Amino acid sequence: MSFGLTNAPAFFMYMMNSVFMNELDKFVVVFIDDILIYSKNEKEHEEHLRVVLTRLREHKLYAKFSKKWVSRGIFVVEKGVAVDPSKVKDVRNWKQPETVTEIRSFLGLAGYYRRFIKDFSKIAKPMTSLTKKNAKFVWGPKCEERFRELKKLLTTAPVLAQPDVTKPFDVYCDASGQGLGCVLMQEGRVIAYASRQLRKHETNYPTHDLELAAAVHAPKIWRHYLVGQYLSHIH
Repeated sequence: MSFGLTNAPAFFMYMMNSVFMNELDKFVVVFIDDILIYSKNEKEHEEHLRVVLTRLREHKLYAKFSKKWVSRGIFVVEKGVAVDPSKVKDVRNWKQPETVTEIRSFLGLAGYYRRFIKDFSKIAKPMTSLTKKNAKFVWGPKCEERFRELKKLLTTAPVLAQPDVTKPFDVYCDASGQGLGCVLMQEGRVIAYASRQLRKHETNYPTHDLELAAAVHAPKIWRHYLVGQYLSHIH
């Protein structure tokens, strides 16, 4: 199948799923030409890797071992998940945006890692305000301050815990006149942060309604973690 055809990705996924039919969701996940192999320990991982390589050889497919084990810009490490160091370098070297397009580019990269940053939306608000329709582009002290703050937070982002579906989750919510913030935790370790700015009508809400909005927002964002699981508290 040639590159560029509309149905090429779907056909390739069908082929890959057929190749790893017996291993899918047991210790293999496939996304187009990326193969994720997961195991409980090193010995088991060696066996799983051997099975995957055998399947590839049987179907005359090739894998490039020089590629890093990175899943969409996130490193899976022993203690959890971390930001890709190469992306951290890009952020560290990012120059002050001078146009709306450059702001959007920076916020696009930073926003991809928002799960690592507490109150991301609140911090980014001065910059996102400049991207709105008919907004006058004025890069003031507040934008510069928040720009530097986001860069610092991204380059020192914590390692987030991997969720364990056999254990209960804790959700912590907070709200202010600037936005909603939530934290998903398990056994005292952060799994992810989430936040958003207030919608226009929400700026008129009293504090207790904003806190309720945050409590509603969290399960929507983390539905894939929480549906069917035991939730010990929403704080």
